[in-house]
Amino acid sequence: MASPCSTVDPKRFLPTTAAEMKARGWDQVDLVFVSGDAYIDHPSFAAALLGRVLEAEGFRVAILAQPPWLDANAFRQFGKPRLCFAVSAGNMDSMINHYTANKKRRNDDAYSPGGKIELRPDRATNVYAQRCREAFSGVPVIAGGVEASLRRVAHFDYWSETVKPTILATSKADILGFGMGERVIVEVCKRLAKGQPISSCRDLRGVAYLLGSRETLPAHEWHDASCDNKTIELPSFEQVTTDKVAFATATRLLHHETNPMNGRRLLQKHGDRMLVVNPPSLALDERGMDRVYDLPYTRKSHPSYSEPIPAHTMIKDSVTTMRGCFGGCTFCSITMHQGRAIQSRSQGSVIREVKRMTDDPDFSGAISDVGGPTANMYQMRCTRPDVEAKCRRLSCIHPTVCKLLGKSHDPTKALLKKVREMPGVTSVRVASGIRMDLARLDDQYLEDMARHHVGGQLKVAPEHTSEKVLNLMKKPATSTFDDFAQKFAAASKRAGKEQYLIPYFIASHPGSGVHEMIELAVFLKQRGYKPRQVQDFIPAPMDIATCMFWTGIDPMTMQPVETVKKLRDREVQRALMQYFKPENYFEVRRALLEAGRKELIGDGPTCLIGANPPKAAMQARRDAANGRPPRRGDPTYVHAKDAGTKSKGGMPCGPSDTDEDEDD
Repeated sequence: MASPCSTVDPKRFLPTTAAEMKARGWDQVDLVFVSGDAYIDHPSFAAALLGRVLEAEGFRVAILAQPPWLDANAFRQFGKPRLCFAVSAGNMDSMINHYTANKKRRNDDAYSPGGKIELRPDRATNVYAQRCREAFSGVPVIAGGVEASLRRVAHFDYWSETVKPTILATSKADILGFGMGERVIVEVCKRLAKGQPISSCRDLRGVAYLLGSRETLPAHEWHDASCDNKTIELPSFEQVTTDKVAFATATRLLHHETNPMNGRRLLQKHGDRMLVVNPPSLALDERGMDRVYDLPYTRKSHPSYSEPIPAHTMIKDSVTTMRGCFGGCTFCSITMHQGRAIQSRSQGSVIREVKRMTDDPDFSGAISDVGGPTANMYQMRCTRPDVEAKCRRLSCIHPTVCKLLGKSHDPTKALLKKVREMPGVTSVRVASGIRMDLARLDDQYLEDMARHHVGGQLKVAPEHTSEKVLNLMKKPATSTFDDFAQKFAAASKRAGKEQYLIPYFIASHPGSGVHEMIELAVFLKQRGYKPRQVQDFIPAPMDIATCMFWTGIDPMTMQPVETVKKLRDREVQRALMQYFKPENYFEVRRALLEAGRKELIGDGPTCLIGANPPKAAMQARRDAANGRPPRRGDPTYVHAKDAGTKSKGGMPCGPSDTDEDEDD
């Protein structure tokens, strides 16, 4: 199949082969970007964004996307880079990209042509860095991206069920850039271009490195006299490997040093070497964001690909308006990578990008999303910069919304109005998740969303119903979801539209046991919602919830937390969330009886399952006994999509947009 961008001039893309490099008249590049993702020249993809930023600074950049990694040949194709290699596993941690919560190999890779798997290795940062070393000894290697960022200190690795050292030790990279990397990569390249050694970059914010056994810790101050410039030492790698209290302590200390305006340098011993983690990079201001997103992206996949790339198909007609998240959800890595401070583009920058989209003859007129990690935090910041500079609170909205937080949706409403009224734009959807506890504070925002920006279904993330679990997640109470849902239903009715919420919930999160999942199942039953997609908790490196999972301790309170680790117990929670599936009947029945909830079995309106198993459940049991799992196409696997139902309270809940039970 021909690529949809086959007519695009390849010279508009950064070179991906030696031939493309020579076509530009270059005999050498300054930097080779090695990425586990296919090359998509769109600002939603890190290699393209950082490559364009460096290009704008005058550097010659090549993209080595998804290279064969069994030997170093592919890493030599551009010749020896003048400055360095920059290595990233891609937009996702490679292990999360490859495996489900049950540690089963995923069937597709959204960041690869045709969704093909096995185009990147497990633990890609380690492998790529080693191949760079083999290709050209002595060329500095910089590790970055989500995988490196979230593994910058000793961390629990779910897939090996062990505590692993900093990825600097396993990758042998010279330096690690964590968080959003524009400032780090540009400054590193500038210093290397001046002939300075890679060790000269150890004073940069957003950088981590390993001191040699005979090296001394350099003195440096990142803050003025109003802030503490102390260095904090975390429990050592050896301590956190053997002592779970020490691991929880390290997690708490780490998360309290994430505000770049007061974050202190961290140390962690690894044997006879010392890991040094400098304070995070400062957030980009509006002008800085505009400079990054106004660069000349083609917004297309490289013309060498003969098959579409699912991630590009999903995001090609979207517009990023902001970065960061002050929600601080304990199971989410966004805050630890992008930062808590919201970094927003100007309206003018967004409008310019939309204008470029409408000028493209391939653009249909439909914008699939205007948002970021969250749809409705655009231009929201602390109203007291002097307080923000000292604040160490992990969430601005949990357990309550901070009174100093600027919560106005006016900038978001004004931006959406301008975009939807632009010539050439036929529709503007908001596909980024809505933060309900903020959105319900602005009735006009909900009116605009219901009338203009929801295409029948709106994604929200209540995540659970148990107060205990929600507190551990740093998510708002269920009453927030109820209030938001009723307001959205009313707004949709006034707009003359039948629209539904698609709420997402997580199974097996720390603190969630069988009783909590039964509570969630009853909640779903009451509202007539049958989730087709189950999110199983995946302990991502460095998250607070991952610490709870591994240690059984909430690192913020040091109180014990019940966790579900066995596959069997995780399957029970998954079955309870999909209690309505015939193949889950016996699993749900057993769980209800063991929990003393027999009243939920029967033919009454409040019962989760019937008194007698349906025929499909019996067939599923026979299939399981014979070693044949349910298959796609079986009546026990596929269920017809509902048109959506409404609860007694008038709250709309519809089916998911997929019938697959893939882990998110």
